[in-house]
Amino acid sequence: MNLAHLLERAALQDQVRPAIFSGTRCVATHGEWAARAARVGAHLLAAGLLPGDRVLLFMRNHPRYLELMFGAWWAGLVVVPVNAKLHLKEVQWIVANSEARWAFVTNDVAPDTDALTGLGGVMDAESAACTAWLEEGGAGLPAITERAPTDTAWLFYTSGTTGRPKGVMITHRNLLTMGLTYFNDVDHVDAQDAIAYAAPMSHGAGLYAIPHLIAGARHVVPASGGFDAAELFALGRTLGPLSLFAAPTIVKRIVDEAEAQGLTPQQCGESFKTIVYGGAPMYAADIQRALRVMGPRFVQIYGQGESPMVGTALSRAHLADASHPRHAERIASVGVAQTPVRIRVAGPGGEPLPPGEVGEVLIQGDSVMAGYWRNTEATAAAIRDGWLWTGDMGALDADGFLTLKDRSKDLIISGGSNIYPREVEEVLLTAPGVNEVAVVGAPDPEWGEIVVAFVVPQPGAALDSKILDAFCLDQIARFKRPKRYEIVDALPKNNYGKVLKTVLRERV
Repeated sequence: MNLAHLLERAALQDQVRPAIFSGTRCVATHGEWAARAARVGAHLLAAGLLPGDRVLLFMRNHPRYLELMFGAWWAGLVVVPVNAKLHLKEVQWIVANSEARWAFVTNDVAPDTDALTGLGGVMDAESAACTAWLEEGGAGLPAITERAPTDTAWLFYTSGTTGRPKGVMITHRNLLTMGLTYFNDVDHVDAQDAIAYAAPMSHGAGLYAIPHLIAGARHVVPASGGFDAAELFALGRTLGPLSLFAAPTIVKRIVDEAEAQGLTPQQCGESFKTIVYGGAPMYAADIQRALRVMGPRFVQIYGQGESPMVGTALSRAHLADASHPRHAERIASVGVAQTPVRIRVAGPGGEPLPPGEVGEVLIQGDSVMAGYWRNTEATAAAIRDGWLWTGDMGALDADGFLTLKDRSKDLIISGGSNIYPREVEEVLLTAPGVNEVAVVGAPDPEWGEIVVAFVVPQPGAALDSKILDAFCLDQIARFKRPKRYEIVDALPKNNYGKVLKTVLRERV
């Protein structure tokens, strides 16, 4: 089983059907996409890579992302998607940990490729050399390298509570399960549909290429390379209604744009077919407003990097069923278990809890990761008796709807991006004049949460927020840095010396 077979299948069915768009311009048919992916795969093997080797994609959203991703799979390689917002020092750690052999970059996120060491090669995805790889080659396509269903296809790095990322091993079977599940639990797709990549392609948005490839649909990368609400409305009107995955903060901006343009729900339907939201909490008032302004175009999903895009789903039918006596509760939930998984809310020993009781959310099924890359201890802690322990706390109701309550970890989700406090704390603790640090999330109407750092100075030191901010910017990604710095004399602690973050959260 190799996901590249999905691309080969689509190309065989219709070579000339439009596939990849840059804005409104078609840049590849399904036949061209397959041919380019095959050539990339052949070049990577010729460069000495072997099946199972890792290939880094450190790129902004770009039409070539899809060609390079499937090119790596065509050769039987493992894709390592990297958040384009990460600092080069953070990327270098991923390169070293994954022992990646090759990297494709865009020079806006990696202008200094010499900073990425230990690789066999680094190629600018927009360069003439990359164009030659994509376009030069014979008419016959090299055969796809066969892989087992349990072989890793996607090595996704997600931050851990220790401050170091963990590599999540997602297999070909995991991703095919996700792709097929989309049709049953999220949305119907046909060849006339179009998915737009406004959220990072290195995350869940990029994985939604798989169900849309299965259906032979179109793939649209906005000309801006990211999110612009007005651009998306215009693209949808030109190409036909778009589907996309969006964090709640993006959904709010789309709704703002609809209101600013004075659009009716029917007019919104000319631009958008389905907006799948997830990755962070969506407040009930926000989804109610979205439904009122744009109509029933929304589906919520809940999953994790360890079970990508598959956990629960709150369908458009559930969201639109305002007559249901528990509608208010349901739209505040994350829905019911998706088809290929079981969801359990468990006590500390893994025992299922009755409806209404809060416990840790567990997931079991064919979407769950094979484990953490070269980290048996973390794998054993996360997967127990066949269940993935998500670290999220929630409760199931009598009808199987899951409502998230809190996180057992101190994860901060800002604008759909995960930020772990300890990672920020460890950086700030190395700043001159800093004695102690505690980082928490504070509610924010725009981002969901923002990062707030409580900093205790060393005796006699005078700390400046601007200097601390500059220090963080030199060490970690911009989106992870604190938005607020509170200089305090001491941190609240219990009798054991543990910082009471609950007290700090109350303060913010």
